[in-house]
Amino acid sequence: MRILLDTSAYIKHFNGVPAFMEKVAASDEVLMSPIAIGELMLGFRNGSRFHENANALRRFLGKDVVQLVPVNEVTADRYSRIALHLRRQGTPIPSNDMWIAAQAMEHGAELLTADRHFEQISGLVCTVFG
Repeated sequence: MRILLDTSAYIKHFNGVPAFMEKVAASDEVLMSPIAIGELMLGFRNGSRFHENANALRRFLGKDVVQLVPVNEVTADRYSRIALHLRRQGTPIPSNDMWIAAQAMEHGAELLTADRHFEQISGLVCTVFG
């Protein structure tokens, strides 16, 4: 099974939430987006434990099962389709989340998240743990 973690899923995994830990442990491939990593780094810089959190993220990204996926032209095209569809529906979601969803779709990965708004994206396979 291939999953892509959004920012909320990484945080839940890092904090040891059992449902997230189990899903990650059961996966053959765990993908991470540079968009989510940017959001995490912003949170780390805004907190008081930057070095500890950044080091934990580096260790996680260094695991054999974890892969950083690039943002490319295909991602941009999927992003534009998602954004336009949601805009026309009148149900926009945060821009970064549309990029992350585009990457999950591009790489045939199930998106793991704690954010229900991803369910508005047609064709996205996602598991939402509230």
